[in-house]
Amino acid sequence: MTPPDRICASCGRAFAWRKAWARDWDQVRHCSGACRKRGVNATDTALEAAILELLAVRAGGATICPSEAARAVGGDDWKPLMEPARRAARRLVAAGSLEITQGGRVVDPSTARGPIRLRRTR
Repeated sequence: MTPPDRICASCGRAFAWRKAWARDWDQVRHCSGACRKRGVNATDTALEAAILELLAVRAGGATICPSEAARAVGGDDWKPLMEPARRAARRLVAAGSLEITQGGRVVDPSTARGPIRLRRTR
């Protein structure tokens, strides 16, 4: 029987057990070498905080776009922060603070493609 999936500490995506990790599955925290190198830096933490702050001032079921958090952190040079903002949102989903929606329906953050919206958990 294979162990249950895990959530990557860097990108927030779900990843499954691999035979190569059999010896040290208990210590595996990242889905790939790239995520292990990237880790979570100060910008990522700032994006998580910006998402939570933006949602705190909105009504109960209101949503935001990840680009709003990227603009809040990056100012005029916000576009390179779009993927880090989506990663921050996935980490917040894993923590239970957030839901990612598309078309008004909650979607799996690991498989969501295209435009997404973020809202507090209900």
